[in-house]
Amino acid sequence: MASLVLVCLAALLAVILPVPAARAVEAVRVGLDSQAIDLTPAIERYRSDGDLIQISTAPGKDGIVRRIAVKARETGARPDWMVFALTNDTDEQIDRLLVAPHFRLVGSGVVWPDLGGSRIAAITASQGIRPERDESPDADQFVITLDPGTTVTFVAELRTPNVPQVYLWDQDAYRKKATGLTLYKGIIIGIAGLLALFLTIVFVVKGAIIFPAAAALAWAVLAYACIDFGFFQRIFPVTETAERIYRASAEAVLGATLLVFLFAYLNLARWHVRYSHVALLWLVFLAGLVALAVVDPPVAAGVARISIATVAGVGLLLVVYLAAHNGYDRAILLIPTWLLLTAWVVAAGFAITGQLRNDLVQPALIGGLVLIVMLIGFTVLQHAFSGGGLTSSLVSDTERRALALTGAGDVVFDWDVPGDRVFAGPEIEGQLGLRRGALEGPAANWLALLHPFDVDRYSAALDTVIEERRGRILQDFRLRSAAGPYYWFRLKARPVIGADGEVIRVVGTIADVTEMKTAEERLLHDAVHDNLTGLPNRELFHDRLDAALALASQDPRHKPTVLVLDIDRFKQVNDAIGLSAGDSILLTLSRRLGRLLRPQDTLARTAGDEFAVILLSERDPDRILAFADMIRRQITTPITYADREIFLTASIGLALYETGTSPKRDEVAKNAEIAMVNGKRQGGDRIEVYRPTMRAERGDRLMLEGDLRRAIERNEIKVLFLPIVRLEDRTVAGFETLLRWDHPKHGRVPAQTFLPIAEETGLVVDLGIFALERTAAELAAWQAALVVEPPIFATVNISSRQLLRHDLLHDVKTVLARTGVAPGSLKLELTESLVMENPEYAAQMLARIQELGAGLCLDDFGTGYSALAYLQRFPFDTIKIDQSFVRQMASGRSTILRSIVRMAREIGLEVVAEGAESETDAVALAEFGCDYAQGYAFGEPMSVLQARQLVGAAPEAA
Repeated sequence: MASLVLVCLAALLAVILPVPAARAVEAVRVGLDSQAIDLTPAIERYRSDGDLIQISTAPGKDGIVRRIAVKARETGARPDWMVFALTNDTDEQIDRLLVAPHFRLVGSGVVWPDLGGSRIAAITASQGIRPERDESPDADQFVITLDPGTTVTFVAELRTPNVPQVYLWDQDAYRKKATGLTLYKGIIIGIAGLLALFLTIVFVVKGAIIFPAAAALAWAVLAYACIDFGFFQRIFPVTETAERIYRASAEAVLGATLLVFLFAYLNLARWHVRYSHVALLWLVFLAGLVALAVVDPPVAAGVARISIATVAGVGLLLVVYLAAHNGYDRAILLIPTWLLLTAWVVAAGFAITGQLRNDLVQPALIGGLVLIVMLIGFTVLQHAFSGGGLTSSLVSDTERRALALTGAGDVVFDWDVPGDRVFAGPEIEGQLGLRRGALEGPAANWLALLHPFDVDRYSAALDTVIEERRGRILQDFRLRSAAGPYYWFRLKARPVIGADGEVIRVVGTIADVTEMKTAEERLLHDAVHDNLTGLPNRELFHDRLDAALALASQDPRHKPTVLVLDIDRFKQVNDAIGLSAGDSILLTLSRRLGRLLRPQDTLARTAGDEFAVILLSERDPDRILAFADMIRRQITTPITYADREIFLTASIGLALYETGTSPKRDEVAKNAEIAMVNGKRQGGDRIEVYRPTMRAERGDRLMLEGDLRRAIERNEIKVLFLPIVRLEDRTVAGFETLLRWDHPKHGRVPAQTFLPIAEETGLVVDLGIFALERTAAELAAWQAALVVEPPIFATVNISSRQLLRHDLLHDVKTVLARTGVAPGSLKLELTESLVMENPEYAAQMLARIQELGAGLCLDDFGTGYSALAYLQRFPFDTIKIDQSFVRQMASGRSTILRSIVRMAREIGLEVVAEGAESETDAVALAEFGCDYAQGYAFGEPMSVLQARQLVGAAPEAA
């Protein structure tokens, strides 16, 4: 009758409401002898859109499939549903207990794990007796009754989408299992509690930092076990939400205490301060997880589980590393326990990911965790009490002194003076490779092993304390080993006076100080030698020069000559190939030069790329010059580095010794340096012998340098303009800016005289800005007076110091914005060698200069790299052909000039030829296709007023 009512109700509701339908389920057979059936694989889960679900029942004996509708307990709810069917094909009624545990570690997951809760709200049977709930704090339990020969379909309304396990138990079997697990859980919790209490008591008694860390870990495991076994929930009834918070917090605290124990036990702070920082940050993070557990327990639990696995893995690596590389005894003791912990973490990982699904896995893991903590406690106790006799305060003064001597690593020295017998311990004999007892016996036995220079000092020290009957020996000496080398030892000893007032013993210690002595010798060597080449440095060079001059003043046969040599343009080499390559080149040069010297000569490195020589092996001036030329040739020999050849030159200055004079060291060295600087000023790769007139020239140069610093302020620097003519119509296309110095005393100083001084002193930057501003101002005036297309242009030379300054971009931008000249008409002129010193940097700077609106002109093309294909990477719009190619036209050699013009035009570059001195030159250049020319054929450098008149601008235009 009940079945008929359900069928009618289902039909009526199907007409009225759109209810989701489900297919018929397969029934699970329940026998009288079946004690436990896992229904988890047989259940079907559904998600409904309303509070009603229609289910097709499992077919009964008659094979008829019926449909039933089940309504949720709360109207309007949208719960998940679980459906399963059971068959009783026996002749007896069967009562079974349906069990769905609230929490199951197996299959709970790593990320957003399932932390438990009530699973089933209610169960509806398609026929028969309604299932009754059996109250339990650990699981949802329902008593199910199956009539003989019936197939019943059960529809369960779920509280959570996930039901990790559903078992059908025989009630007696379930009670036996519950009783056994309760006993097991009680034993585990009892052991964990006793262990935590014991470690806490030991901490109170012992006080070492490893005990509170181990005790905290034990208490954390106890709390985790109480929550997992449900013991805590039975004592303190809590809500399901609070239980999930406690469970997540317990896992976070377990990870934190595990980290604290690892840090404290291994004493990681002693190895590196970063270990402390990492551990502290990690601990703060885990403490934050406890707070997060209140807000979102699944996220906190997931992160805690990952953290526990990380602590186990990182801890295993640390333990193995410290044990293998440092022989750390704590790490060695912890290896078995930590390996077991790592295995436990792996097994727990398999369990929570569902790869281990047995019901005994969860309690076994808790028991294993308690066992691991027990092993940790044993390890801590073993380490703490292994040296109990030493850690007690019952050490006598004699024992303390013996321990201190052992800790210091010194060896006892005992000389029985009346018996003339020395005892020095077997450690020194083993270190020296001597036979046992070689250092025992009479004190004279030591004399054969002492270094010859130390014998007298050693004997005198012993004799003194015996004669004086007081005092203290502090003596360093060397002993020869069996293999030959000497070792340094330091003897500290005092005499022991007998009853008769005589010395009966000399007792002290001997320590090996070989490393300290070696370090002292190394420091002494480094103080007077160059670190890179090993050559004498400036201090040792001056000391040897003093000695050579003193010897020469006493013996006329000695005539020391000082040579100072400096590598030309070595900074450019460093910039091009790197500092490490420059060091390698200097090392190669030092070896080459060292092979030229004789034992009485000295080669020193006195500065970065500067060397100095004291030549005593040669006295004849011609032979000295030949030696200097030999040095020059050695330097000019190419050096191969990284599959490329480096070509170097050097400027060499000589200061010859004059017999009958008594020159000072600083004077001789300064003379050689002045000669070297004079050779460098003349282009380098020269050998210059010092002459007194060089000091006057140097004085004039210093005076010019001082005047040049004030020349711009005094309006002594004049800007001249050299016309550049368009060969097509012979009109003035632009000007090249030239600087001249009208000195108030020396008259007009040519550029080739003051520009090198400006380059060395850095004044070329101020001169460059001055030329740039004046040229831009004049160019703006010319363009305003002469409106032509293309507009008139002007070129300004840029030095290497200007190009290397990032302020050059700001200067160009400011000048262009202030004057408003036509884009590309103010051209910056650079030489090939300047660009190729650092091509990568030059390419970036030139591209940014072009973006600002300035033009770019390549000067002196043909005298350097002359590679148009390579120079295409630079944004030049104009090239200037060097005047040497124009002069070759007179002798009929114009092939190179013609090729350069043709190639430049093919890649879109305008060409300016320098050095056009006649009409014939101008006609020939025009025939070659050259765009512009400059030279005396079109006028000499002119003043600002003359340039304005030439282009037709009024004098007051500027």
